[in-house]
Amino acid sequence: MNAFYPALAGEFTRLLDRLRHRKVAVVGHARPDGDCIGSQVGMARILTAAGCDVTCVNADVVPRRLQFLVPGMTFVRTDEILRDTTDYAAVFVDSADHARPGDRLKARFPAPVANIDHHISNIGYAEINLVDSGSSATAEIITGLALDHGLTIDAQAAQGLYAGIVTDTGQFRFASTSRRTFLLAAELLARGARPPEVGLELYERESLGKMQLLQHYLASLKMECGGRVCIGTLAKGIFEKTGTSGEDTEGLVDYARSINGVDIGVLIEERADGSVKASLRAKDAVYRLDLVAGEFNGGGHACAAGLNLKHDTANFYQRLLTALERQIAVVDREKKGTS
Repeated sequence: MNAFYPALAGEFTRLLDRLRHRKVAVVGHARPDGDCIGSQVGMARILTAAGCDVTCVNADVVPRRLQFLVPGMTFVRTDEILRDTTDYAAVFVDSADHARPGDRLKARFPAPVANIDHHISNIGYAEINLVDSGSSATAEIITGLALDHGLTIDAQAAQGLYAGIVTDTGQFRFASTSRRTFLLAAELLARGARPPEVGLELYERESLGKMQLLQHYLASLKMECGGRVCIGTLAKGIFEKTGTSGEDTEGLVDYARSINGVDIGVLIEERADGSVKASLRAKDAVYRLDLVAGEFNGGGHACAAGLNLKHDTANFYQRLLTALERQIAVVDREKKGTS
């Protein structure tokens, strides 16, 4: 079998050498999603099998729908790790920048040993940067590197990594899905991943509250930019009204993007503390939504990006719309120039 990640082989070997006989903290981003938790589970179990003592660290709890991936795993929150004076070797996963896990975790781990990620906006902030923006998921990178180096992937690691790939490819629908993605998914199935359980837990255990949240989101949709952008808003207080939380917004923005003729879908969340969160999704990578989110100190992928604005939120809707209009104009000029 040819190597899946030959360009990263040397640095991954160096990482394994750096982690030998160390206590390792595998750090995920705030508001963890399937790729984050799946990558943490996979990386932690792979490193444990290789002889490391591993702890997973997150600012937020493991979401309800991802709890099936973590039985027997050690996941700790920010406050707990701040009280722990252990000298951990920190490995950040699925985090586009150093602060993505939260400012307090950035301060706790000021010099990560490694950064494993697939976001196009990741410019490298660790000693060892294993970044490949052509991969569909961070879980894909971890799977490929582990296989390339003959490391053990047990059934629980395989399940986590498979779930990470499934979520970040939109169940193998998004443009980032490649032949390599399917080959690696097949290898994970051979090692114990269970697609029926992943499908059931991720997509068929929604709460009534989430359905009510979806109703509110759909009722708020507005068509902008001549129908090429669809923006929906979850108003302040809606989580309390529906008995839901931020994790229940997962997947909502895809409804806006799925409308025929829409190029970009947007979900804006208005928070009780006055902050604003936005999720951006495009059908085509040419829209470089990571650049749009970057104007508001966010980031992500070309087709999927996000931002969290804690200050200066006045007129956010119009400011975001203006940024999207500007980006669409750039794309249109480039298309016209090549036609």
